[in-house]
Amino acid sequence: MLGNAKVVDLTIPLGPDVVMWPGAPAPEVETLVTVAHDGYFARRVSFFEHSGTHFDAPCHFIEGKATVDQIPAQSLVRPAVVIDISARVGSDADAVLTLAEVQEFEVAHGRIPEGAAILLRTGWEDFNSDSLRYAGEPGDLRFPGFGVEAATFLVQHRKAGALGTDTLGIDPGCATDFPVHSQISHPAGLWHLENLQNLKALPPLGAWIVVGVLPLIGGSGSPARVLALVP
Repeated sequence: MLGNAKVVDLTIPLGPDVVMWPGAPAPEVETLVTVAHDGYFARRVSFFEHSGTHFDAPCHFIEGKATVDQIPAQSLVRPAVVIDISARVGSDADAVLTLAEVQEFEVAHGRIPEGAAILLRTGWEDFNSDSLRYAGEPGDLRFPGFGVEAATFLVQHRKAGALGTDTLGIDPGCATDFPVHSQISHPAGLWHLENLQNLKALPPLGAWIVVGVLPLIGGSGSPARVLALVP
């Protein structure tokens, strides 16, 4: 099966120009040795744990929950469910996934499998090179996300294993209290993927994702290389 799978990279390349959460430091890169001078090339890279396409561990919002290094490797490979609301979202930066849309998805595609990574396509990836369009004004974050009712249903009734999206955060930017992070998903032990791209290349059901993260000891998150395998 895997030999015939199409590999889709869901990752934004990570560098100093990547759009960051407002106020977070951008990645910094320093060349330490070069082939011409030292016989080999290497750099020192410094980054915020939540840079670019990245992984949120449950401890990101809930003290005492799992850190990045405590996430079992087998849980980083999951069936992917892609719920695409981009046509409805359009340019509405305050749009959220609704419970009705989740129910409509199941009518069209069947029941969401237990343990799946629920990936929300809002279409916001089209703006991920424009910090103002992607994130909003300083002090006024604006981007779509998971609605509380939909997230509650996915976590409690469909036993989702992870949530992911093509925006800066699982919660919509206008939700300054981060209700999904702090009250629904992280308390239940779910991890997140944020700043995904190329979700339009995945089917609603049938693909798998493989998440590569740095096992940072005590880490709240890590930049990630996220690959989808599409039969």
